[in-house]
Amino acid sequence: MLQRPSHDEYSSYYTGYIGLVPDGDYVSILNSQEKALVSLFSQLTEEQALSRYAPGKWSLKEVLAHITDTERIMSYRLLRIARGDTTDLPGFDQDIFIANAVFDEVLLTDLVKDFQAVRQATLALLPTITEIAWTRVGTANTFAISARAIAYVIAGHAKHHLNIVEQKYL
Repeated sequence: MLQRPSHDEYSSYYTGYIGLVPDGDYVSILNSQEKALVSLFSQLTEEQALSRYAPGKWSLKEVLAHITDTERIMSYRLLRIARGDTTDLPGFDQDIFIANAVFDEVLLTDLVKDFQAVRQATLALLPTITEIAWTRVGTANTFAISARAIAYVIAGHAKHHLNIVEQKYL
């Protein structure tokens, strides 16, 4: 079972995300989260998925796409760090990703499928990481972070946005 990272394994920026991950079997948490996100977004119409809770905020489609893009990037970081790559991995600008993708023109069903594919790729990666590799530390966006901290960020980031959707959009 993947152990929760200690506070010295990640930047304070990630504390909130990691804190949202419940105790328990990490793989089960990711599987449950995938089911919840797919269920929620699959119930929406295309029109509902275009809604924003305030002017200038992302649409529900953009929120889902952001969760997916971030997991894709974090899984890549997880792979590199777990395999011992000490190259400083660059950050990314989430707002540029949203502005240049035009997700509101993509079918919601395609965005849901993309999320599922990325989540399944993340889940497929996990068994290839050894116990010692989980504790390896690398640098992402100029901050030191362990492989297991990145795994927890993946789950916590998705939970953070799921909470926002439930509180502000629905």
